[in-house]
Amino acid sequence: MHTPTEGPRPVETRSLRLVAIGDELLAGLGDPRGLGWFGRVLAKTPREALSLSSYVLACPEESTEELAERWHGEAARRFDPDGDDRLVIALSGQDEQQGISTARSRLNLANILDAATQLSLNAFVVGPPPTLDPERNRRLGQLSTAFGDVTTRRNHFYVDTFTPLENHEQWRADLAAHEGIPAQQGHGLLAWLVLHRGWYPWLGVSEPQP
Repeated sequence: MHTPTEGPRPVETRSLRLVAIGDELLAGLGDPRGLGWFGRVLAKTPREALSLSSYVLACPEESTEELAERWHGEAARRFDPDGDDRLVIALSGQDEQQGISTARSRLNLANILDAATQLSLNAFVVGPPPTLDPERNRRLGQLSTAFGDVTTRRNHFYVDTFTPLENHEQWRADLAAHEGIPAQQGHGLLAWLVLHRGWYPWLGVSEPQP
C-alpha cells in the first residue's frame, strides 16, 4: 500500500507593526533617493516569514520634551491591540540646540520608554548623529551617552550613531557638501549602523547572508 508523502509545511508568517517616531532625518530629509536611513533599513529587512507594516511619525526639529508630549497619542492609533507592535525612536540633537539639560533629556526619554514598557512595546532607540561643529559635538556626545544609559538600563536596544561617525571621513564629507545635512551617503551610513547594531535580533529575524 502506497503511503503518500507529506509536502513541505508552509512557513508560518508572523505579523508585526512598526511605529517610528523622531525627527526629520527619520523621514529622509536630504536623501535624493527619498528613502532616508529608515527606508534603507526596511529594504534590508527579510520578509520571508514576516508580514511587516511600518508607520513613520516624524516631526522636524523636535526635542525630547516635545516628542514625549505627542508620541503616544499619534502612535496608539497605528498599533494593533492583538498584534506584535514595536516602537522605533530616532532621537535628534535638538535638546542641545534648545538648551535642555542632560538631566531633563534623560527624564524625557525615560518617560517615553517607561510608557512603552507599560504598553508591552519593545523599543529600538537610535541616538543623535554628530555635526561638523566641535563644540556642538562635545555636548552631543554627552547627550548620546546619557540616552544610551537610559535605554540600556530599561533593557531596550540602543544604537550609538555619534561615536562611530564623529570622525568618519565619508560622513563629514557628506555633511560638508550638503549644508550640514546627510544626503545619500550619510543616510546609508546611518542605515548600516542600525542594521549591524541589533536590528535583526530585535525583530527576531535572521540576518541576510551577503
